[in-house]
Amino acid sequence: MVFGIAQLIKGLLMFSTQISTGLLVKHKGVKVNYTRKVNHFVLFLVPVLLDTLFPYENSLYTLLTSAFVATIPLLMYVEPIRSRNRGIALMFLSFDRPEDRPHTLRWLLTQTIVGYLVMIPMGVIFFSMGLEYLIFIPVLINGLGDGLAEPIGVRYGRHSYNVRALFTDKKYVRTVEGSLCVYLASLLIIFLFGPMFPTQFQLIMALLIVPIAMTVAEAVSPHTWDTPLLFLVGYGSLLLILL
Repeated sequence: MVFGIAQLIKGLLMFSTQISTGLLVKHKGVKVNYTRKVNHFVLFLVPVLLDTLFPYENSLYTLLTSAFVATIPLLMYVEPIRSRNRGIALMFLSFDRPEDRPHTLRWLLTQTIVGYLVMIPMGVIFFSMGLEYLIFIPVLINGLGDGLAEPIGVRYGRHSYNVRALFTDKKYVRTVEGSLCVYLASLLIIFLFGPMFPTQFQLIMALLIVPIAMTVAEAVSPHTWDTPLLFLVGYGSLLLILL
């Protein structure tokens, strides 16, 4: 019951945020680079907060259900549907960067699916080790660090570099200043999760290794496809340290 309520609130918050930010893009001229990251925060950080406010027993079932709830609604943004519904078109506008067209939905859908394909088996492993709370570390780093990387890069970035994207030969710009957000967020989040590490040595190793690994992963990942690589590198480096 509590799990169902949490999922319902997550969905309502996601839809209301997309409508609100879509209105900002359409009527106030706010950059999609910013509204997209507001949606990013709501998608990755708000669920963790809600799970704290509405605690329930984590299991493979709840993880699979969360993946289903996060992925299936994306199908409503396909062109035949959004072209016939103003509300859905407005929500799509909140994350449809002009430079990403015509691949916006393809990138979003594939990275979400592959991200969960990484997270679910890793969740099973962490649950089996009795360290299920540590599965939130890569999720939060992705939500906070990668969420801040683009707006910080757009506003303050001075040292740029290029990355490629899937399904196209076009190159996209990232900044060192943006990537630094991933490093700082990694340090902060691992420090906050410090009491949950089995030993002090493993915590120290995590503080030394994971932030660098996550920063490099974000820097080399394809454009808009950060999540799967951040999850893979984050969970992989944590497992190496814990084992």
